[in-house]
Amino acid sequence: QVQLVESGGGLVQAGGSLRLSCAASGLTFTLYTMGWFRQAPGKEREFAAAINRGGGGTSYADSVKGRFTISRDNAKKTVYLQMNSLKPEDTAVYYCAATYDRTWSPPKQHDVYNYWGQGTQVTVSS
Repeated sequence: QVQLVESGGGLVQAGGSLRLSCAASGLTFTLYTMGWFRQAPGKEREFAAAINRGGGGTSYADSVKGRFTISRDNAKKTVYLQMNSLKPEDTAVYYCAATYDRTWSPPKQHDVYNYWGQGTQVTVSS
């Protein structure tokens, strides 16, 4: 079955960096657009970033644009989220997701993503 396993979360001071990874198995990775979403306590899950199948098209939430970079290694079936200049408001559980999507511009709506990981906690202290 499809599995998405996130890693790389942790506790970091404001202004610091973290790199999240999501290893996929059980699917043909090159056919799936990959996304990162996040959910803070008491808030709804929100879109952070996504990357299309080939890696040439990306989408970002305005709140992370210029600070976060999404990338993928299709040979390793892994998607990454490099997070720089972290802020306390970035604190959340970060989820990796996959959707069978062929558009150039990756979708931002969480309901089009079919598969989800279990999440990894990111905590940014002030």
